[in-house]
Amino acid sequence: MWITKVQPIAVHEKRIPPGERKASDRNSSPRTSILQATIDLYREIGHSKTTVGDIARRCTMSPANVYRFFRSKQAIEEAVVAELFEAEFQELANVERGCGTPLSRLEAILRTLSQLQERRLASDGRLNELVAVATNANWPVVLGHVARIVGLMAPIISAGQARGEIRDGRAAALASCLLAAMNTHVMARELRGESLRPSFDEMADFCVKALCRPPSRQSEQSSRRSVDQR
Repeated sequence: MWITKVQPIAVHEKRIPPGERKASDRNSSPRTSILQATIDLYREIGHSKTTVGDIARRCTMSPANVYRFFRSKQAIEEAVVAELFEAEFQELANVERGCGTPLSRLEAILRTLSQLQERRLASDGRLNELVAVATNANWPVVLGHVARIVGLMAPIISAGQARGEIRDGRAAALASCLLAAMNTHVMARELRGESLRPSFDEMADFCVKALCRPPSRQSEQSSRRSVDQR
């Protein structure tokens, strides 16, 4: 059975209150300060209610100065999502370097990705709304993130094919199919607990059966003859 229980990952982000952060922000770049201020405001009031003026005031700079580093609010939001995705990808890369069979490593990557989505949805809902909007609209930063994950999984699939565990096919295409099938568990969404949504284990079990190399006709016939002879 491919489905294994992976220990929950522990990702603890230290959140510094805005008032305490200002002193350290003076030593950071303006771009970094803008991004952190944006993340703080999005967590407090949401991305749709935050204006560039709000961000500028939080950074103690003028809106014109903010536009020196970002051409628009959309550009700031894309950078925020990119920051979140970079942290997410590093978690996946750590899992990818772990031990186990190709199939178990694929499952561990998907389970970690699912846990990250669930954690952000449960504890960082307002920031998750932005990621969900970006995902639903196929922002370039989202497509780039998906491509990186496919690039992470494709070599694992190739290794599984070399071992005879995974069916033939272009590894990148199989990785893309796997992500598409697990989409509701591994990509940001706005709602939780859809009654008709299968569990992660149910979907993962379904996907591994689709990935596994089908038995050859010869081995099937041999198995049937063995059963008949009994």
